[in-house]
Parts: sequence; C-alpha cells; structure tokens
Amino acid sequence: MDGSCNYRGDWKRFFLFCGTKPVKLSATDAGTESADLPNNHTGRYLTTHGSALTSTGNSLLLWKTLVLGIAGILLFLTPVQKLHAQTDCLSCHGDTTMQDAAGHNVGVNGDTFKASVHGGLACKDCHTNIKAYPHPDKVEPVKCVACHADEVANSAGSVHASVPGHTCASCHGDIHAVFPKGDPKSNVYPLNVPRTCGTCHGDANVSKQHSMTNVYPAYMDSIHGFALSKEGLLVSANCTSCHGSHHILSHNDPQSPTNKANIPATCGTCHAGVVTDYMAGVHGKAIAAGNMKAPVCTDCHTAHAISQPSTALSTPLCGSCHADKLTTYRDTFHSHVSSLGTYVEVARCSDCHGSHEILPASDPRSPIAPQNLITTCGKCHQGANASFVQYQPHANPHNRHQSPILWFIQFAMGMLLLGTMSFFVLHTVLWFIRSEVERAKRGSAKGEKDV
Repeated sequence: MDGSCNYRGDWKRFFLFCGTKPVKLSATDAGTESADLPNNHTGRYLTTHGSALTSTGNSLLLWKTLVLGIAGILLFLTPVQKLHAQTDCLSCHGDTTMQDAAGHNVGVNGDTFKASVHGGLACKDCHTNIKAYPHPDKVEPVKCVACHADEVANSAGSVHASVPGHTCASCHGDIHAVFPKGDPKSNVYPLNVPRTCGTCHGDANVSKQHSMTNVYPAYMDSIHGFALSKEGLLVSANCTSCHGSHHILSHNDPQSPTNKANIPATCGTCHAGVVTDYMAGVHGKAIAAGNMKAPVCTDCHTAHAISQPSTALSTPLCGSCHADKLTTYRDTFHSHVSSLGTYVEVARCSDCHGSHEILPASDPRSPIAPQNLITTCGKCHQGANASFVQYQPHANPHNRHQSPILWFIQFAMGMLLLGTMSFFVLHTVLWFIRSEVERAKRGSAKGEKDV
C-alpha cells in the first residue's frame, strides 16, 4: 500500500482505514471489477486485504494517539509559564543578600524554595499585585488565607491574634523555606517545636512585655523535654501536643485543652491508662461532677516542669490540699525518718493511697479499706498482721472526736507534765526564798558576834 487508498471497486459504501484517514470505496468504474478482481476471489480479496488495511491503519492510529496523549499530559503537568516566572524573579531575588529600600532581606534561595512545600507555586501566586518590573511602590503583604483558610481562621481566634507582628512566618519561618511538618528541617517538626515556641516563650524580655511565664527552660528540664531533646522520642509531648497549633486559647477559655476541666482529656491523649484510673478515683469523679477544687494532672505534676514520679515530693503536694492530713503525717515515724533525707523508701501518701485511682476507705477496692490493710502495709512490713494494722497513720491527738482515746491520753500527759513542772517550779521558788532568808539570818548572827 502507498497510503493513497484510491482503489475503486463495486462495493457499496465500504470503508477502510488507510493510515489515519477513513477512505470510502465506491463503484465508480464498474467495468474494472472483473478485470481487477476475479469473480472467485472477490470475497477473499476483501477478507484478506481489507483486514490487513484495517489492522495497519488501526495500529498507526493507536500509536499516534498514544504519543499525542503522552505529550499532552506532559505539557499539562509542566508549569512552563511558572518556571519562566520563577526564573525571571530569581534572576534578581536569587541573590540571598538582596535587600529592599527599607533594609528587609528579599533574597530567595532558589534550590531551597524549589524543595519547599511552596516550590510548585509561581511567585505571582502569592505576590498577587506584582505583575511586572519595576515593582509597585507599595507591595501588598502576602495573604496565606488564599490557600490556608482554615488555619488562618483558627489563628484569628487564638491568643496570638492580639500580638502585634505575629504572622504565619513567626512560627513557620521563612515562607520560601517551609517544609512539611514531618521533615526534620521544618520549624514545626516535633523535635523543633520547643525551640520554635521558645523564640518568644523563652525570651525573658518578651515574657516580661506580655506578662508571660518563661516556660521554655522549665519544659526543657522536664521529663517531656528530656525525652524529646535527649532521647529523640517524637511521641513525647511538645508544646502543640497540649496547646494545639493554630487555635491556641487561654487556659481560662472553657474550650482550651489546657482549661482545668479539660486537662485530664488532654493528658489522656498520651496517658490513656492513667487517665482511666484517674477518672475512676475520687479526684476524677469530683472534676466530672464540676468540682473544680479537685486536683487535676497539672496540680500534682505541674504543667511544664514535670519531673520523674520517683523524685517528686508527693507529700508536700498532697498536703497543699490535705493540710490536716499533712499535719498528722508529720507526727508519724514515717515522716520523722523521711525528714532525715536518707531513707527515701519510707512510705509516703501514694504508697498507701495510690496515685491516680484514689478510692475512699469505704470502697472495697481501696488499698486502705480495712480488709486490704494487711496487704498494703505488708508491701513494706513483711509479716504484718491484724494487730499491726491497728496503727493509725493520721491519728490526731488534738481532735477529741476523731481520736478520743489519744486525745485523753495526751490531755492526761499534759496535765501530769503541767502539774509536775508547776510543783518543781513552786518548790524551786520556795527553796530559793528560804535560802535567802537563811543567808540573811546567818549574816545577822555573825555581825552581832563580832560586836
């Protein structure tokens, strides 16, 4: 075949594909039928040559369609104009030391920008009022809301919204070098979050200006900060784990994750087992009932300077609420030995009452329930029996109704001591008077003798 497909035969409206063009075969020259095709081969010719023509034409059409399709896809995916636009801008702004008239750095590292999350955008996608060179005298600030509407809306209602000059770049850094939060180069990568927040919250001047607590050093010295910075544990809590990222609210706001009522749920996102125990205890039930005087996680562990539980001074912490119990504990052998500073294994509040699932003595599951005291005391005192657990760790000799026998004994001992001391004081005074009288008499008698 030469590609012309100009055969003329006596077939009615029969079409064949030659290359990519359909050709209509009509009977314009009836006299050529018998000369061109023998009568007994007409059907075979159509069958053999017609199918060959059709197969060849379809193959060529398929290849041309495939090539054109791939070329179209590549052209569609390649941002030709955007690359040209970036190249034109970077011909000047590619100098990273470039500054504008106000002294602001306007240089862009082209390679870093290309690798960033914004690398697929053209400059004009963000700098919308810059159309040509020279640029307008007044350049409109970039509005991130065009792409990040939800994040901007959340930030608008946060505590940062009222801080002058606080923009997206304050946390994310150079907008031309923003990387995904899972990239170690990102300012919001878990390992980098404390340092990013610490730019403001670790600056003494900024903290003083906005009446904030300088929490960065306390966090870095805490168990969370140590696990993150020293051990590299990405699952350790960082600033955003508790405060959120964009919609950061004051702890006084009922919707804030750091509001006292929400603290157990916030800490429970990591400490699921602990918060379950806490909510089953007396403190958790009190919070659930709306009693905000009950302690939550931060009341005992603090918010930022969280230390190892083994080194926490649990007794003073518990005593900040249970002052009466702390007073009676101070009178016990446990407290006296503990005050020496060397016997760290002496029983403290959590050893007897538990730490999170704290239950009243009336609850049969409580470690201080009467039927459980032998087991509880036996953890330290092997061989503890029913007589041993009659010991009262919070006996109050000053409370007649709580400890009447002890109150009476102390009263009797007090009266005995008072009586004894009074007797000897009186005896001493009388003895002193008598001695002075006797001395005066002896002096008088001696004078008379000399005369």
